[in-house]
Amino acid sequence: MSPVVLARGFAKNSLDKNPTIGHWLAFTSAGQVTLRVGKVDFGQGISTALAQIAADELDVDLEQIALAPINTQDSPDEGVTSGSFSIEHCGGAVRMACASVRAAAIARYCAASGAPADSVQISQGSLSSRLGERVMSYWQLQLGDLHDQPVDPAAAQKPVDRLRYVGQPVGRLDLKNKVFGGPSYIQDIELEGMLHARILRAPNRAASLTHVDEAAFALRFAQVQLVRNGGFLGVLAEREEVAAQAVEYLQTLVSWDFPANMPGDLTSFLTSTPSEERRFVKPASQVPESAALTRIERWYQKPYIAHASIGPSCALAQYQDNRLEIWSHSQGIYNLKSDIEVYLQREFAGGAVPQVRIHHVEGAGCYGHNPADDVAFDASLLAMQAGGRPVRLLWSRADEMSCGPSGSAHLVRLQADLAADGSIHHWTHTIWSNGYTSRPGRSQPGQLSFVAAGELANPFVNPVSLDPPPSAGGGGDRNAVPLYDLPDYTVVYNRLLEMPIRTSAIRALGGYANVWAIECFMDELADSLDTDPVAFRLAHLSDPRARAVIEQAIEQAPWWSDHSADEEGVGRGMAYARYKNTGAWCAVAVRVMAGTSIRVTDVSIAADVGQVVNPDGVKSQLEGGAVQSCSWTLKEQLRFDRDRITTRSWDDYPILKFSEAPRVQVALIDRPHEPSVGAGEASHGPTAAAIGNAVFNALGVRVRQLPITPEQILTQSSSNS
Repeated sequence: MSPVVLARGFAKNSLDKNPTIGHWLAFTSAGQVTLRVGKVDFGQGISTALAQIAADELDVDLEQIALAPINTQDSPDEGVTSGSFSIEHCGGAVRMACASVRAAAIARYCAASGAPADSVQISQGSLSSRLGERVMSYWQLQLGDLHDQPVDPAAAQKPVDRLRYVGQPVGRLDLKNKVFGGPSYIQDIELEGMLHARILRAPNRAASLTHVDEAAFALRFAQVQLVRNGGFLGVLAEREEVAAQAVEYLQTLVSWDFPANMPGDLTSFLTSTPSEERRFVKPASQVPESAALTRIERWYQKPYIAHASIGPSCALAQYQDNRLEIWSHSQGIYNLKSDIEVYLQREFAGGAVPQVRIHHVEGAGCYGHNPADDVAFDASLLAMQAGGRPVRLLWSRADEMSCGPSGSAHLVRLQADLAADGSIHHWTHTIWSNGYTSRPGRSQPGQLSFVAAGELANPFVNPVSLDPPPSAGGGGDRNAVPLYDLPDYTVVYNRLLEMPIRTSAIRALGGYANVWAIECFMDELADSLDTDPVAFRLAHLSDPRARAVIEQAIEQAPWWSDHSADEEGVGRGMAYARYKNTGAWCAVAVRVMAGTSIRVTDVSIAADVGQVVNPDGVKSQLEGGAVQSCSWTLKEQLRFDRDRITTRSWDDYPILKFSEAPRVQVALIDRPHEPSVGAGEASHGPTAAAIGNAVFNALGVRVRQLPITPEQILTQSSSNS
């Protein structure tokens, strides 16, 4: 099999595609610095953190930084905002670009004033010398000619002890409108003369449209335009409620042919479907006598899960004068643009291909590759039939649940041999799952990942999900290579080559399930030796930063050791991981109450992200990840029968309620002289495993199949070995 080349978005340095100062900075307005970035803010607060970095490096006030709107015409192409890479990649590029400007400005000031460089000080963008009176600002120095000069990675960056904003809990710059109800999201945009649109599609992307009674639709909704292209169906109306009513009526006028292609028994489907193998091996230098070892094997399974964003996906598009303009909450607008251009180049072959421009606008919820890209392509198809008027398309909740990409089902088999002294040998981690990325820009030629691309009369091939390369953290095998001090290990990842249920990126990718499995297995190994699970981990862990987060998570939780107020059914558990094995170190301890259901009452998180840019932002990300993981671990599961996905509403897909949210405490181990690493997905896996371990501590039942519902507890209490 020829290797698959993932097209975009995995560069480890944002400067690779955006090497000049002008990609990042402009000084056109006096007293203001325009900061251009390609990493988008969808609630993680990255815009605030990047502004903090720029303000510090340029010696300007935070209020002097103006973040430029992100679009495919003016912004640097930084691929996809994913993988908790924004601070690591974009933040590093911003810091270097600003350091380059500061160095150039100091050199110009010294040339004009005769002052030595070591006498120069900068405040609010104005340069002065301790040895003279001349003051010149960035704007007076006419820095516009730096636009095409390359960023200098060797430019001296500010020492840690001179930083004003980095490391401080600066308030989020994007919250004012959200708190006070102002327009903040793409769902809030209104364009003059826009039409409202809805889409109708089946809850199985392999279904085929066999009949549409277009005459009956026209009779009932004469003022509504019905757009059909093969199996792609949409409506355009002057008012949103009319569009919603029209598509509801259209549902009664169509017939579908549903193939019985959904998985039956999930375990059998995962282990029997054709797959492609990826393997990582650390061979043993010495092999102990097998007679002195005890083999332990366990299986852990996670279901398909939905993104379940609170706000359904939305996009706006306008096709006019051979230009296609799109407003999208995609995490990768350049990738989205490239795939829409693939479609346009085919449709306009031999003619003038429309120019495409995409604006990023924040959406109300995003946890990976949700349907943001799909809805943008849908809106584009409809806009090309709208006579030049802008089109606003909102997906339904049913489509959001049943037609958007999901997080893959994931099966892990763990095997290890235990010696009498507690040492672990022959660790083997085997995985079966679909791939974790089918984002735009990452398909092979002739394929498009948009759900509508496979519905067209002249359809594209919908790709089977791939995986990021190991250098970007992997996908289904993310976090599968153990971080404990093991003499040998083997990791075998089987990526399925068939995909009846659409899968793609969801927060933490395979790291959620792999960490859950590994850290539950570590507790099971400790239990087999009648050893304290925390002590057992520390005995196999020499990394001082890993040990520090484990110790901190336990130390800051008084309820970990104090059992005096315990009721029946209280349990405790902890787990640890370093996200992607290269990101944040994170340990999580939880306390649960096992009653008619499992409730997480307390969560203690300790994390090491290197240099902390905004502690409040990091804490919010870790807390949010832990709460989301509680929901995944205790409640969430995409359901289906042999014909279709049956999850269509919140009634079908319960998530954690506000009343069920735990108390969360977060401690950061700040290391200002270490590089910053991402925190956004670091707490998901450890939280899941900590819950699993706490349930065992409370009930003596090891649940190895998620979600941990009362039904699963009853089922697995009789089958646990």
